[in-house]
Amino acid sequence: MTTPETKRLRLRQWKESDLRSFAALTADPEVMRYFPATLNREESDALAARFRATIDENGGWGYWAVEVKATGEFAGYVGLASQPDRYAFSPCTEISWRLSQKYWHQGIARKAAEATLDYAFNVLNLEEVVSLTSIHNAPSENLMKRLGMRKQGQFFHPALPADHWLAEHVVYRVGRDDARR
Repeated sequence: MTTPETKRLRLRQWKESDLRSFAALTADPEVMRYFPATLNREESDALAARFRATIDENGGWGYWAVEVKATGEFAGYVGLASQPDRYAFSPCTEISWRLSQKYWHQGIARKAAEATLDYAFNVLNLEEVVSLTSIHNAPSENLMKRLGMRKQGQFFHPALPADHWLAEHVVYRVGRDDARR
């Protein structure tokens, strides 16, 4: 199964050479601002290994590494995850992204997310995709809106204590018929 591409980006399986850049991304306090903690190298490598294994298990899809075609550089990840029972609104398929600061404000997250939604609807034949983030993460919420997603509500993330400052999340949804691509 081929993976999504745009004019400037390739979404692909993870490579060993991505790990150093991914570790820098997950150790960056600004990138990880809306996550409970930064990751050390061991945690980052383990997360990348889980992403890689999920792509293999799914037959080619998951949280893909984003590569800038012109330079071959690793920019971060964008992709899909099946969430059969994690949330009150499960089963669902979630789209998510995380990019190195170097690639912010260049349209990379949006283009990669649009290609991912196209893949979700036209290759995987999904009916809808959700995205979620902390109520404090306006940049991600704004991207959800630009992708044609609509707010469905708020909830407390099950992986966080209810009194954690990041616990309250928004959930957005886009269906096959209303996705802007």
